[in-house]
Amino acid sequence: MRVPLPHDLGKDEVRRRMKARSHEIADAIPGGMAEVETSWPNEDCMALDIKAMGNVTRAQVLIEDTQVIFEIDLPPALSFVEPVIAGAIRKKGQKLLEAK
Repeated sequence: MRVPLPHDLGKDEVRRRMKARSHEIADAIPGGMAEVETSWPNEDCMALDIKAMGNVTRAQVLIEDTQVIFEIDLPPALSFVEPVIAGAIRKKGQKLLEAK
C-alpha cells in the first residue's frame, strides 16, 4: 500500500521533522497497541517495523522533493482495512510534517 502526501518543505526540513517526531508514529496507529521501531537506511528513507497483536509489519517513508510516500507491506488478510489505514496515514502523516 502506498500513500503519498504532498509537501513544499524541501527534503532537509522533511527529514528534520520526521526525525524529531518519529516517536509519535506509534500514536497514529489505530488501537494504540503498537510498538514502532525506526531506522534510517539512507537519508531519504525511514524504515519502520510495526509490532502489533503478535505480528510485525514493515513500512517505509520515502522522502521526495514534493511528496512523502508512506509504503506499508500490508498482509493480504488485512487488505479490508486498507482504506482506514490510508485515511489514518493521511491525517497523522500531515501532522508529523507540521511545524511544532
